[in-house]
Amino acid sequence: MKNVLVYCELDEKGVVSDVTLELCSKGRQIANTLGVQLDVIAMGNKMANLEQQLYPYGVDTIYAADDEKLTYFRTLPHFSIVTGIIQETQPDIVLFGATCKGRDVAPRVASYLRCGLTADCTKLEIGDYEDNRTKEVHKNILYQIRPAFGGNIIATIVTAGNVRPQMATVRPGVMKKAAADANYKGQVVKLDVNKYLKAEDDGVKIIKREIVERTVDLGAASIIVSGGYGVGSKEGFDLLHTFAKQIGAEVGATRAAVDAGWAENERQIGQTGVTVRPKLYIACGISGAIQHRAGMEQSAKIISINTDPEAPINAIADYTIIGDLNEVIPMLMDGYKSIRI
Repeated sequence: MKNVLVYCELDEKGVVSDVTLELCSKGRQIANTLGVQLDVIAMGNKMANLEQQLYPYGVDTIYAADDEKLTYFRTLPHFSIVTGIIQETQPDIVLFGATCKGRDVAPRVASYLRCGLTADCTKLEIGDYEDNRTKEVHKNILYQIRPAFGGNIIATIVTAGNVRPQMATVRPGVMKKAAADANYKGQVVKLDVNKYLKAEDDGVKIIKREIVERTVDLGAASIIVSGGYGVGSKEGFDLLHTFAKQIGAEVGATRAAVDAGWAENERQIGQTGVTVRPKLYIACGISGAIQHRAGMEQSAKIISINTDPEAPINAIADYTIIGDLNEVIPMLMDGYKSIRI
């Protein structure tokens, strides 16, 4: 059994992304189960403090590709370096974040190596698998679990036979970010970038960059006030925004509310939106379809405000308020104001 490899994503300042740390947390658990090492491949220019950021999450080896050519993300250089390291180290499992970068690089790597890839996983487990045709039992296979058929079922997918590596992209926020050991130490292997890059990898050049600051960051919010189609209108969402501002929360929405034009796309939570796990999730006028629950059911506390006592969201809510949100939310705001005073 070979190692677990995680594709590392860095921001403009060299800070490791949350999804990478989430993957390292899960990767460490998988590596412990299999009795192997956890490796990370990081690419950038003048990278610093990788050890301090990654070692606490149980990383044994950091493959660092540090070069001016990697200052900004470009698909082909990242593809060439990742495939090169995979061919050299022969990892058994390779994990990517289901982000713009991960979704760009991972399919190219899988196609080039002719191996399987499961996209947008929400859970990863290790188990045994019996081939229905040959009756051969494969030990310690990666179960790649994700919603399928519009979220109506949860599918468990395995990489058949001895095809390796087993590859998956994992949605941000679905794995718990948890440091393994603050004193954990590994090693850094500095890569010769020119060894992996080909002439055609430099075919795309970045001439100009314009950065638009993100105005909505649901993943970092500790409190989310989320609205569904039951909110009824864009004016109803104005009430949610007022409530959220008062309690220091961010506003989220279901796909139905976004499709109706009541909320921006970046506020969509669920299978086709973002996955969140805030300390408090207040679901307003949300029925609780499985597609939406997939993106928020791991919230620490859930409060449901709904006129329907039988709404599916109530089954996972810690507290349920049966009533019209247009009446309930003003009462909550008055109560919060009196507490603050």
